[in-house]
Amino acid sequence: MKHISILIVNYNNHKRTNQCLRSIQNISHPSFAYTVLVVDNGSQESYSLPRDFNQKQFQVVRSDANLGFTGGNNLGLHTAIERFNSDYVVLLNNDTTVDPNFLEILFNVAEENPTAGLVSPKIYFTKGMEFHRDSYKRHELGRILWYAGGSIDWEHLAAFHRGVDEVDRGQFSGQTKSDFATGCCVLIRREILEKVGYLDKKYFLYLEDVDLSIRVRLFGYSIRYCDEAFVWHDNAGSSGGSGSNFHIYYQLRNRLFFFFQYGSLKTRINVLRLFLDKAVNGSTLERRALWHVVTLQSGKQLIL
Repeated sequence: MKHISILIVNYNNHKRTNQCLRSIQNISHPSFAYTVLVVDNGSQESYSLPRDFNQKQFQVVRSDANLGFTGGNNLGLHTAIERFNSDYVVLLNNDTTVDPNFLEILFNVAEENPTAGLVSPKIYFTKGMEFHRDSYKRHELGRILWYAGGSIDWEHLAAFHRGVDEVDRGQFSGQTKSDFATGCCVLIRREILEKVGYLDKKYFLYLEDVDLSIRVRLFGYSIRYCDEAFVWHDNAGSSGGSGSNFHIYYQLRNRLFFFFQYGSLKTRINVLRLFLDKAVNGSTLERRALWHVVTLQSGKQLIL
């Protein structure tokens, strides 16, 4: 029987992590064994599992420093391979709740498609956490899409989620291809880690999943979107959310890093145009991001 490790990074949000873990307790797994590994990512108060959890199936590894999304997950990835010899690894945000069948469906898709390197499910906004919750009917809440596959717009320097803010009416039921998998929830084939490598620590958080997806595709693997599997996501619950200083700084800096590295000549020209626009019209925080791009200051940076 194959083994899957589920990795959850926790940073000063024990309650939300526990809610996620309790939803995982109910998953269906007739075809594989699984272990859940919580990476306590430099939390001020060390995380401990609730007493009623199976201490063999649910385990904790601690980092004394906040390694960010990339570093925390990389620590978990290394631990999962070394400790459990896992065939697959799942990255799962701690601000998610999972459907009981999500992992069985993702696993079957991966097993049936050996060239699928990364597989992500459909992801809804958690009920009441939608961007425009007042725009929907009450019965639609909990069925508002956050991710139904990803697309990369090289001309406009954007990586975006398909279907975001749409009510799920089955409009993506036939979709299987995706430009990138989301790190919010993604099943990773072990050989991907062995061939392609781990998350690039220069990103710290944001676009590290798009970067990994590009590297996976360069090695000849596909990125799959699975509409039949689904989870719910609070949306940036542990990083301050859209519009926070974290979001503004890391999105801009990493966007410039990513599109200049992988883009065509035309894309790189557009990167330079964006750089000049932010240099003239950007905020102090955005100008700091530009300076860090020029001086190659990657990874975690003090932004306050």
